[in-house]
Parts: sequence; C-alpha cells; structure tokens
Amino acid sequence: MKRKSLLWLGVAATVGSFALTACGSPPAKDKSESDTKAASATSADDFGGMDALVKAAKKEGELNVIALPPDWANYGNIIKAFSEKYGIKVNSALPDGASQDEINAANQQKGKSTAPDVFDLGQSVALANTAMFAPYKVSTFDDIPEQFKDADGAWVNDYGGYMSIGYDSSKVPDISKVSDLLGKEFKGKVALNGDPTQAGAAFAGVMMASLANGGSADDIAPGVDFFDKLNKAGNFLKVDPTPATIESGQTPVVIDWDYLNAAETAKLPSWKVVVPSDGDPVAGYYFQAINKDAVHPAAARLWEEFLYSDDGQNLWLAGGARPVRADAMVDAGTIDKAKYDALPSVEGTPVVVTEEQNKKAADYLAANWAKVIG
Repeated sequence: MKRKSLLWLGVAATVGSFALTACGSPPAKDKSESDTKAASATSADDFGGMDALVKAAKKEGELNVIALPPDWANYGNIIKAFSEKYGIKVNSALPDGASQDEINAANQQKGKSTAPDVFDLGQSVALANTAMFAPYKVSTFDDIPEQFKDADGAWVNDYGGYMSIGYDSSKVPDISKVSDLLGKEFKGKVALNGDPTQAGAAFAGVMMASLANGGSADDIAPGVDFFDKLNKAGNFLKVDPTPATIESGQTPVVIDWDYLNAAETAKLPSWKVVVPSDGDPVAGYYFQAINKDAVHPAAARLWEEFLYSDDGQNLWLAGGARPVRADAMVDAGTIDKAKYDALPSVEGTPVVVTEEQNKKAADYLAANWAKVIG
C-alpha cells in the first residue's frame, strides 16, 4: 500500500530506484510558446476554455504521475478513465512511493522528460513544498470549501477518510479499541502502514493511538508511548502492509485509512474494519497540486479538471474515499448516492490536525520515533 504523508473534513520503494532507472532519460524538449502559456495558466479560461485545454493536452499526448498505486483510492480506474476519455498516455512511476518520494523525484528529475507533472501529497509534505506548485483553479473550484484549498489554487484537498484498524477475524479476536492491540493474542501481528516520520497513514495511525491514550492533536507523545508498549510486548510487526501481505496472512492486523482497509474486504471475506471507539476519530484529506516544472503542463491541468469533475470525484468515492466536493454534489444530485450512503459511519467528533499541530507532531516523531521502534 502507498505510504503517503498527512491531512480532513479538515507516504516501499525508495526514490533511489526511480532515479536509477531514469538517470539516463532524455531531457525534456524545449518549451514552445504554447508550452510556456500552458505552464502559466491559472484556469481553463487562460487556454480559451475547456475545449482549448483539451486540445492542448491532447497535443502533448502524455502525463507523468507518481506514487499512485492502482489499489489506492481507486487510482487504477481513475487513470484508465482519464486516458480513455482524452487519449492521453499516463506514465505512472514509483506506484508504491511515499509523498516525500514524489518531491524528491521532482527535484532529481527536473528538466527531464520523466519528471512528475502532478502530485498527490500528504499535508506535512505538501505544505513544506508549496514553492514547487503551480497555482491553478479547476472549473469546480467554487464547490470546494475554503478550508480545503489554497485561495490561489496552489493546492487543493482531493479525497479523505478516517484512520482505522483492519483485521483478519479468522486469525485474531474482534477489535473495537486501540488498547485491544496490546493483548497477547496480537503477538507479532500488528502492522502500521509506513514510517510516521514520512508517511501520512502512519502519522495518522500514531495520532489515533495518542487520542485513544489521553493525548490530543497537540500532543502525539502518548501515541508514541503506545507503540513503545506495543513493540516491547512483541505485538508490533515491522512489515509494511500491502494487499499481498494481508491476503497471505502475513499482516493480520493493519492500521491504515478506512478506505484502504475496506478495499480488502472484497478480497478477504474474513477481513473487518473498525474506527476505534476509545478516542475521537482522526480524519484527513490528501493534497493535489501541479508541479510548476511540469513537462506536460496542459495535460497536468486537464488531469486536475478531471479529478475535480463529478466523474473524477465519484471514482474516488467508488474506491471508498470521501471526495472533497461531496457536499456540493449531494446538493446537486450528482453524487453516486448508493456508494455515498455505503460509507462507514463514524462516532465521535472528527479530529482535523492543523498545519501547526502537524509540524509539532512531526518534530516530536523525528526526535523520538526511532528511539522507540529502531
């Protein structure tokens, strides 16, 4: 599973392998006047409307995406739908990468034909790298609540969910609380999706443990203490979970976003998903942005238009994620109601980690996580 870095209703492979395969890649072609115009466009109007944007994107013919695994929030079908609709080839690099890998790749591949055109990032990585983003407002920009977007469109939240515990009910007892994971029945069985100093899912998992142990969005220390206890009890499994490890039984308990855990229920009937009841739920959105040095600037902007269209938003919903335009689409009657109504219910008040809280928690993790887990 992808290990992105943070976000709500508010990141495996290393980039080294990507750099090795791409180090001999050809440089990007010199920008024409139309390329330069596309790279500075802040809306479809700057192209002369959507038809002109589509034409410019089709002329480029390709789009470079990175760290978008097919089983993450339905990205496999999203990429396929975009490519089929517009006849644009999508080059997907490092599908199991983390958010920081995306930024590293953009820096290392700058000026080459393989550089990523767009980003899908967790909060901490996104907000630390806004200078790399090209402001752009999609046609549905006004539908997106103000707290979920940069005023100039440098970044926009895209889809989100709640932190959860997925587990194979044929291998472990039922789980309702974070504290259940300390039981002897869970020895060597509890996996966290990534490193919380780099990955949003893991970060939120530690935050979930903090809220369940007297902590808060301002204090992640109790969450680190919990994982210290989990590790000392022999219950913490130092394996990054994937669909393969889940289905093989290697990782029978996985702390991850609810939409990722829920996706496994269709493949493994004994797999269950719970948002723990011993703390308020941790909620989060990911951040979408365009690389200001995009090799295919028009295609990058058309990709954003597609993602924030009704079709794109419903495709995320089909993957169990909660699209950022959901409220507006419910009002307009354009949401896939059956899938929207099927989203799991959650009790308590969703906790949305702010930028300041995120930085404080990230600093604490950077200083303490390795001491606890090694």
